[in-house]
Amino acid sequence: MEYIESHYPAQFKRYCKTLTLQDDAALVEQYKQAHGPKAVWPEINQGMREVGILKMEIYLLGRQLFMIMDTTADFDHDQAMAELASKPRQSEWETYVSQFQKTTASSTANEKWQLMERIYELS
Repeated sequence: MEYIESHYPAQFKRYCKTLTLQDDAALVEQYKQAHGPKAVWPEINQGMREVGILKMEIYLLGRQLFMIMDTTADFDHDQAMAELASKPRQSEWETYVSQFQKTTASSTANEKWQLMERIYELS
């Protein structure tokens, strides 16, 4: 697959995160459907934009999720995640998707998604 990026500001921050789904093929499929075109609640997408997330992609391999999150250059991860958790319907969304994830219903997105360490970059 090839992805061509456009519409980026000159400076931005990128975060990569991971999360594991339940060991249940039907739940994995339901999770994929919950993230399909027009399936994510509009308030969730709006809240992410409001805290400075420019673009987000989630990839799946088996039960392992990998998120790429591009943000504004002045993005403060901890502050933004705390603000995001207080946005309308965010806790409801986290409770909803927790049924698919190897996590608890009361966990915030920041508690579920673990930041990954970059160990290589092709320059």
